[in-house]
Amino acid sequence: MSFLCNLGNSVFKRSFMAAVLGGSLLLSAGVQADTLVRVSTSYGSFTVELFDEAAPDTVANFLGYVDRGDYARSLFHRSEPDFVVQAGAYQWQRNCATGMDPATCSVASIPSQGNVRNEPGASNTRGTLAMAKLGGAPDSATSQWFVNLADNTDLDTQNGGFTVFGKVLGDGLSVADAINDLPFINVGGEAQQLPVRDFDTQQNQLPVESNLVLINMHRVERFSSSVNVFEYGTALLTTSVDAGGLGSLSLNMRLVNDGPEVVFEVIPDSIVPLANLPEGHGVFTDADQRLRLPRVEVNDNGQVSVITNVVMRLADAAQLRFVVESY
Repeated sequence: MSFLCNLGNSVFKRSFMAAVLGGSLLLSAGVQADTLVRVSTSYGSFTVELFDEAAPDTVANFLGYVDRGDYARSLFHRSEPDFVVQAGAYQWQRNCATGMDPATCSVASIPSQGNVRNEPGASNTRGTLAMAKLGGAPDSATSQWFVNLADNTDLDTQNGGFTVFGKVLGDGLSVADAINDLPFINVGGEAQQLPVRDFDTQQNQLPVESNLVLINMHRVERFSSSVNVFEYGTALLTTSVDAGGLGSLSLNMRLVNDGPEVVFEVIPDSIVPLANLPEGHGVFTDADQRLRLPRVEVNDNGQVSVITNVVMRLADAAQLRFVVESY
């Protein structure tokens, strides 16, 4: 696609920069050396900075799962109060849709890509990410990871030490804390303390999608706490939307055409049902098939601007494609 080869000449880029020069807000962008990953969950998003140099094998392993999409629509399957929230074992399968029989949906184990060697060093303090592993097997980590919700420094020496490979930035820990405050149920397997939302924990049944705490992940170029963010480097627009009858959703849209029409396409596997909509969210109106984003932060290789009142028209419902009408 041409926009990936020549973003510098794209219609979309020129138009956005014209808006910037015409008075949109310019922001400073700090230099960021380590890899960043944005983690979108049912309780909000947070960004993690990975320790590329301190734990290179672990970071490469983690990014493999991220880049393959293995963590798309994965879920938090373990919540230990005031200790950790853990994910990376299961993925919610998209063989069902909103409004369909939940019995046709399923949870599948995330396929292991092999063990990664242990790389202890950084301490398991509050806000860090570490790899889960089998007892008595220091080099057994695969896909499962957790967020430390306390200073769990005893993990620094247990089982050869639990490898810390990243940290949560900004106020992102409030998201993990909110998940940790949820009730949990035992559904067996790795999910013996599965956090659930809007769910009667006394029910003798498995939770459905709307009860789970789902996750999506993708690499980002800079840390941002904004709700709606577009990056030229990744060609992704990350947003949260009041989708009317479909509920509140976090999702990513990919730029698929940059001229003469500017077209974005929703990535289905990025969709995460939200428990609460953040301030500044977008709104999709079914009556006129328009998505309206009040404010979008745009990152152009470190030059950051803000545009307002973005309006997109749903042009192809089958492919979830939107044409940008105005901003």
